[in-house]
Amino acid sequence: MMSTGVQWIGTLGPGKTERWYTWGWNPALHVVWYMMPTTPKSGAPELGWEVAVERANATQCTYWITVKNLTNVQVTFEGRYAILS
Repeated sequence: MMSTGVQWIGTLGPGKTERWYTWGWNPALHVVWYMMPTTPKSGAPELGWEVAVERANATQCTYWITVKNLTNVQVTFEGRYAILS
């Protein structure tokens, strides 16, 4: 059974890029990360992101998520995850 949630809420200024991290995840899980803007702006994509992973130890991993605001206005967004079954 799949589970989903919001790990954090972030805000990026126009054209800005920042990196977030979240730690303590079980490396046996298949986790998908995605960003959902909560600031409406129609006509074009608002966010781009990349995910990197660190195996912190035998039982935990850390995800490093870099998010870029593709617009010329401030964007607030949710950093969401889905744990696939």
